[in-house]
Amino acid sequence: MNRSHSQLPAWQALQAHAIQLAPCHLRQLFADDPQRGQRFSAEACGWYLNYAKNRITATTLALLLQLANACQLRPRIQAMFAGEAVNVTEQRAALHTALRLPAGVALWRDGEDIAAQVHAVLAHMAAFTGQVVEGRWRGYSGLPIRHVLNIGIGGSDLGPEMVYQALRHYRHSRLDCRFVSNLDPCDFRAATDGLNPAETLVIVCSKTFKTQETLVNAQRARAWIVAGLGDERAVARHCVAVSANRAAAQGFGIDCVFGLWDWDGGRYSLDSAIGLSTMLAIGPAQFHAMLAGFHAMDQHFLHAPLADNLPVLMGLLAVWYSSFLAAPSVAILPYAHDLKRFPAYLQQLTMESNGKSVTLAGRPVDYPTGPVYWGEPGTNGQHAFYQLLHQGGQLIPCDLIGFCHGLTADTGQHQLLVAHLLAQGQALAFGNTLAEQRADGVPDWLLPHRRFAGNHPSNTLLAERLTPASLGSLVALYEHSVFTQACLWQINPFDQWGVELGKTLARQMQAELASASASVRLDSATLALIDYYRTHQASSPCDSRSAPTL
Repeated sequence: MNRSHSQLPAWQALQAHAIQLAPCHLRQLFADDPQRGQRFSAEACGWYLNYAKNRITATTLALLLQLANACQLRPRIQAMFAGEAVNVTEQRAALHTALRLPAGVALWRDGEDIAAQVHAVLAHMAAFTGQVVEGRWRGYSGLPIRHVLNIGIGGSDLGPEMVYQALRHYRHSRLDCRFVSNLDPCDFRAATDGLNPAETLVIVCSKTFKTQETLVNAQRARAWIVAGLGDERAVARHCVAVSANRAAAQGFGIDCVFGLWDWDGGRYSLDSAIGLSTMLAIGPAQFHAMLAGFHAMDQHFLHAPLADNLPVLMGLLAVWYSSFLAAPSVAILPYAHDLKRFPAYLQQLTMESNGKSVTLAGRPVDYPTGPVYWGEPGTNGQHAFYQLLHQGGQLIPCDLIGFCHGLTADTGQHQLLVAHLLAQGQALAFGNTLAEQRADGVPDWLLPHRRFAGNHPSNTLLAERLTPASLGSLVALYEHSVFTQACLWQINPFDQWGVELGKTLARQMQAELASASASVRLDSATLALIDYYRTHQASSPCDSRSAPTL
């Protein structure tokens, strides 16, 4: 696409429509259409999406669909599923959907059936899981494995940890999984607190086996194992790797390696061998149920009409708020404690994907892209930041996520949780009026402080219950929503060059900190910080005896 998006007729029509719709309140939209709540809803793959509490009309949706067609959304979806090089800056396919293809379904690329390769790795994972859980894979000293330590960062950590927490009610084994990602040594220290290396399996997750943070923690884990068992040969019984760089993993001393592929980006990899810790916790059957949930949403995204397509609808709404109503962020509000890591997982999925400022053609964008995603489980968030959502005056679209059934026997308490979810959506949308406040006995002097303007938009997503399948469908829903947004913005959601500069500079800075003299190449602020660090490090040498005990 040669011309700027701002010159597209569909884009300009949406800009004009946003101005026309601005004075209209959600109260009026619902009053004008008694069937609005039913009309603006869709259902697929066990998820019900009600998007009636958005600042939209039928005209808004029609114009957004026109923009989607102008941006060739349907052909681009098909190209991604077919394995074309949609990651244009790295000339790679983005075939995370191949990770959840059913057994027996082939997907040929460059003369190879990559679906068969995926299922070979899944079979390897399942066999290994059986060995560990049944006690046939034992540690170097002969003790069974009781703990799993997953070492990774980014997609090699956020996805597995999120799923481990989300599916804790489905754990079928005695294994305790812990996760290490931070370069701060306190993270490793806390994760290994109370663990016996003789009973611990370390999973080193690194696609390239070159990621600095992961390798530093892996080396520390290796030293911890050798110190605990007194023999370097113990590494092969206590460390396995998930990597595309088999040679580097074996050079580390690891014999058991689970493969990855260059067509699968890290933030889209939790259903690959990166999910080995998940399979160890919930078992192969539940892991495959999660994959089936992913695949169901994949097929819906690929085949459903755009107007009834859940990921497309959510993607269109995200573009509407970010690029036409200047909403800088989106709040993710799961009313399920087990989804407490889901907002953090979505931060990487959305912002690493769509945090871009140039188009596929390399031209600067002249419209907002990639809003900030953030959130916290309800009802915790209600007592933290909902004040800003209701009365802060900023436009922050919200995704409210809930389940009709809880996972405990406390049905009454779960119903109260759902009541809070529904009440927050209603309060955000409609607020209250001066007449309603007076009727409630609020004195005139307090009226401005008790005023809820409303007109704050939200989606509500409901499923029957949180299961491996419903979680898989939910993650795929957001994956494909991100892709939809990228198509409409004409950006590449599959590269992440923005993280590379900091890595390069960190290597240079490490040399600067180790040097006795400062480099003249650095700016004055950085030089001042280095001087402060050197001075205080020299005057207060680290003494492990005075360090607090975790």
